[in-house]
Amino acid sequence: MKFLKFRKKKTVRKAKKPSQIIASLPDGAFSGELITAFSYDLDLDGATADGSVVITEDGVFAFEGGSPVRSVLLSDADEFEYHPLVGACEMCAETKDGPVVICRSSCTNAETMAKGVRRLTRFRETGKNVEADGDSSRVCPKCGRRLRPGMTSCIKCANRASLVKRVLKLGLPYKKWIIISVILFFAGFAVSLLGPYVNRLLVDGYIDNEAARSSVLGGDGGAVFRGFLLTVLLMAALGLSTYLFRSLRNLSVMEASCGLIVDLRRLVFDKIEKMSVKTLSRRTSGELMRTVTWDTAQIERFITTDVPNLIQQTLLLVAVTVIICLKDPILALLIIVPVPLGFIVGVKVGSKFRRMYDKQWRAGSFSGSVLHDIFSGIRVVKAYRTEKKEEARYDDAIVKERDIEMKNETVFNLIDPILSFVLNLGTVLLLLYSGFKIISGAMTLGEVMMYTSYAGLLYGPLGWMTRLPRMLSRTITSLVKIFDIIDETEDIPDAEAAREVAVRGEVEFDNVSFGYDEGIDVLKGVSLKVKPGEMVGIVGKSGAGKSTMINLLMRLYDPGGGSIRIDGVDLRDLSQHSLRSQMGVVLQETFLFHGTVYDNIAYASPGASREAVITAAKAAGAHKFIVKLTDGYDTVIGERGHTLSGGERQRVAIARALLHDPKILILDEATSSLDTETEHDIQETLARLTEDRTTFAIAHRLSTLRNATFLIVLDKGKLVESGTHEELMRQGGIYHGLVMAQRQMSRIAPAKQN
Repeated sequence: MKFLKFRKKKTVRKAKKPSQIIASLPDGAFSGELITAFSYDLDLDGATADGSVVITEDGVFAFEGGSPVRSVLLSDADEFEYHPLVGACEMCAETKDGPVVICRSSCTNAETMAKGVRRLTRFRETGKNVEADGDSSRVCPKCGRRLRPGMTSCIKCANRASLVKRVLKLGLPYKKWIIISVILFFAGFAVSLLGPYVNRLLVDGYIDNEAARSSVLGGDGGAVFRGFLLTVLLMAALGLSTYLFRSLRNLSVMEASCGLIVDLRRLVFDKIEKMSVKTLSRRTSGELMRTVTWDTAQIERFITTDVPNLIQQTLLLVAVTVIICLKDPILALLIIVPVPLGFIVGVKVGSKFRRMYDKQWRAGSFSGSVLHDIFSGIRVVKAYRTEKKEEARYDDAIVKERDIEMKNETVFNLIDPILSFVLNLGTVLLLLYSGFKIISGAMTLGEVMMYTSYAGLLYGPLGWMTRLPRMLSRTITSLVKIFDIIDETEDIPDAEAAREVAVRGEVEFDNVSFGYDEGIDVLKGVSLKVKPGEMVGIVGKSGAGKSTMINLLMRLYDPGGGSIRIDGVDLRDLSQHSLRSQMGVVLQETFLFHGTVYDNIAYASPGASREAVITAAKAAGAHKFIVKLTDGYDTVIGERGHTLSGGERQRVAIARALLHDPKILILDEATSSLDTETEHDIQETLARLTEDRTTFAIAHRLSTLRNATFLIVLDKGKLVESGTHEELMRQGGIYHGLVMAQRQMSRIAPAKQN
């Protein structure tokens, strides 16, 4: 069958570090101090090329096959840019003579190219350079394969022994129950080893014993029957003891497993919560949910079930082998002969199983993401009547997952019987050997049954171990996914000596640059100073960088260049808890939790009194509609607040921010979903509330910014205008154009109604 074929090993070119690129070039090939270097694999015609780019403080130098092909001096270029293409990317320079393409590459080198361009841009802005080898691309340092989106480690190159040791440490808090289960295991183990011996006593002593039968026929059978009965009762007691020890062991394992899975899920969840927005965006919701639920359950089963079983089966295998070897070495050799062959087959298929289950894991996480998207956007789905389309999309996802799982299970169920047959060849050899022994009178029937029972005990572990590669493949896949999250480096960490300060509200942006994607800046050299208590309105077209400024101020991201300071202290020197606990935020995308209206308002300040919650609701203009709800403030509003209108949700969000009583207030289109009358009421309330706090307000409806101390205008990531409304109108620039366009739209709307 096609899917049983092993794939040929591909030749993978490892990603080169900047130091390795420099070492491969001849001396004097470029000038200036090194900033960074990266590889590319396409020439300008799209053909395969072995190229590299060296970026120095003098210029950018491109080489192919070690020979120079292009160069652009920094003094000759106004700007260097990274351009994503369809299935490729390129680095360009804007020179006095026009645009110049420096290099092109497939997406394999996209990240290193983008980082190189950004590093060069930062150098030109600040004059500062960092260690070139600090660049890291999302490729495995061992095999050079590109890592999957969201992953920081390679499943193929994962150190399985190290991962297993780490996960076993997670079981230390439950060592008491694990020790009890081990003791119960040894007790059951000893009982299971006695079973075949007692069975032999029963057969040779009573069932297949001529002297015992003669005693019974001769009338002196009382002692024989008593001995027979005691032996049978002993076998029954051994069987009962086996079940008892197994049940008690399962209970102790359950105690350990229930606590362990809670700890493991809490560990993964806490780490996910600490991840930055940028890090989380690299993973889908389906992947995160699958890791928290399915992968942790897999690890819990591994520690509490698979590891004890492995110990049990290994000890049983060793003990039975030793017993048989002591009794009859030749027989032991015949039984064990097929084992190495089965072991070799198991090792060979192990790597294939890892690839198979990684593919199955990704298919499962994708179907989970599709399901999450559909449920999250169910109102949009119903609004556009795309239920059939979404049903087909989810059906495609789960069918793909089913097909992969069926393929994997088919492979296993074809290989498993082969392994079982190979191992059971020893049983055939045992029967041949013992048959000749019985015929020759060298072995009794009881001994044959004892050896057969021991062989059964031996092949039980061997059969279990044939499934070991499959079990380990599942476990290693889950371990890599879990520890990939746990080991994720925090890209927005608190400083070692992070400060807890009472914020006054002075905010300064100092030459701030930032981009969500490598090599593409959304903000470019923005500088701004806001005094405590001032309200600044942020204006600009969509995509100008308004919300990005807010994200940086909340430290959801760190600037790529420049710094942001509050009261003269860099945000990176403040603890994130101290910073955000003194900020109030009303975002453009209003999010409410499933629960009561009261709980959603009190979310920002759980200890607030009911009077304070109601006061905040009144200030936000929400009290009037809340008291008209079925249960007032105790009305359950459903997931994401879908039972409320957009304006009602926004007023609840404003009340939540006001209850927080922040020193810095952020309003990102906070009144966009309100009608004119309600907006007017809230504007008056906000005007009073912003008197003692620094406020950043974003609004497309420019009339809502009339209370701002001053306005700033962003265009293509740059701060191009600043001043009061009157000053900006007199300048006749971008702001003037936006105001006039809105006034024109206001005149057109009533005309259309008439």
